[in-house]
Amino acid sequence: MQTNQSVDVLVVGISGNQPLDERLQALYGDKLEEWVRQGDISTKRGELRLLPTLSGDVARVLFVGLGKVDQLSQDDLRRLLGKAAQHVKARRLEHVTVDATTFPGQPVELIAETFTLATYEVKHYKTSPSKAYTLQLTVLPEEEEAVRRGTVLAEATNLARRLVTMPGNLLTAPALADEARFIAERHGHDLRIIDKEEMEALGMGALLAVNQGSVIPPKLIVLEYKGSAEAPIAVVGKGVTFDTGGYSIKPKDGIVGMKGDMGGAAAVLGLFEALGQLKPDVHVIGVIPATDNMISGDAFKPDDVITSMAGKTIEVLNTDAEGRLVLADAVTYVKEYQPKAIIDLATLTGGVLVALGTEITGALTNDASIYERFEQVTKETNEMIWQMPYVDAFIKQVRRSEVADLNNSPGRMGHMIFGGAFVGEFVGDTPWLHLDIAGTSEQNQASEIGPKGATGVMVRSLYRFVEQEK
Repeated sequence: MQTNQSVDVLVVGISGNQPLDERLQALYGDKLEEWVRQGDISTKRGELRLLPTLSGDVARVLFVGLGKVDQLSQDDLRRLLGKAAQHVKARRLEHVTVDATTFPGQPVELIAETFTLATYEVKHYKTSPSKAYTLQLTVLPEEEEAVRRGTVLAEATNLARRLVTMPGNLLTAPALADEARFIAERHGHDLRIIDKEEMEALGMGALLAVNQGSVIPPKLIVLEYKGSAEAPIAVVGKGVTFDTGGYSIKPKDGIVGMKGDMGGAAAVLGLFEALGQLKPDVHVIGVIPATDNMISGDAFKPDDVITSMAGKTIEVLNTDAEGRLVLADAVTYVKEYQPKAIIDLATLTGGVLVALGTEITGALTNDASIYERFEQVTKETNEMIWQMPYVDAFIKQVRRSEVADLNNSPGRMGHMIFGGAFVGEFVGDTPWLHLDIAGTSEQNQASEIGPKGATGVMVRSLYRFVEQEK
């Protein structure tokens, strides 16, 4: 086993239906087969064995049981790799080499992506510092571009995780705009920040209504990546930096965690971080309507009638259905770029959790083809989506109002669909995909792919989708 530096741990897969790697036998001699036969090294799926060596180059080997590789799905493999990554992190082993040839398909990119995701650490604000874990990963064979791509996509996801975790007093709308500015300056993206005065001139009455109760000004953040001269794909992410629910106030248990109501915005920024580093031949517009939703004497109220940028009037029945309002003006704005497709994503409704739980993102679309292409991408990233019905029966209920063109909350039954259908009223004929990530933006407990908390969901899927839409 030849490496360029001393290795704290070499990670290898071992299965019940593949011969032992000759290089491993060189490390352990005749003992290896005996240990496997006796069960000291298990080939059972998910079993890990960390053993020291007598080699000067490799201090330890972590054997990862694969079971029968012909029964191993990509999701199984991702979870096994994540489990191995967290095992070496728990022992603070930083110089890690993974032998991709011992895993089915030699998944170099997947290994780099998963190790970077699985070893992510949540930023905290404790006064007692803790030493950060620094992964120094080598993947064999050394396919530099595959390792770089996997690492970049994971780091972009981790950027989104960091933003979702930030408290609302630190990540305000202006601070979110600063994050976009850092990304744009680092990678040369075009950036436009639309302030409150310009929003008023543009007639963004829906976004401005949500911001009415706040002392912090709103921002409409517009990023553009010009990797080609083709018509752009537009990606719109809800950026509500804290959501009280307004006068339709959330209960005390429901209001905790509302710092994460900008998960869609975080995914858009993660996407532009990945675009800036990997530079595919595509054209992408990212739009983030950023504000908090607060209560004050100036806040908007149930029964208010507001006018959106599109000129459509909206009867406010629920001030906690604010995400669809900010998305309405953002979608209207981005249509000025004449995109060939619009994807919006938002932590939009509690209804999607009731319908689909915490593992699957709900989706609506006006174009079966865009859904099918995006769904195929999510099978590679294991960010599952499920299409909900977008039919006249639901659309008519969004249009039901005695005093306005639309209402923002027809009721609890079918709530996830109503939220998406409301946004659809501003899309027109442009191919459109709506993603409700309220259930998938955060996880309640740690998994093989990362710690409890923000997941950075859809960063990797968005990148792979726009990349293939050349």
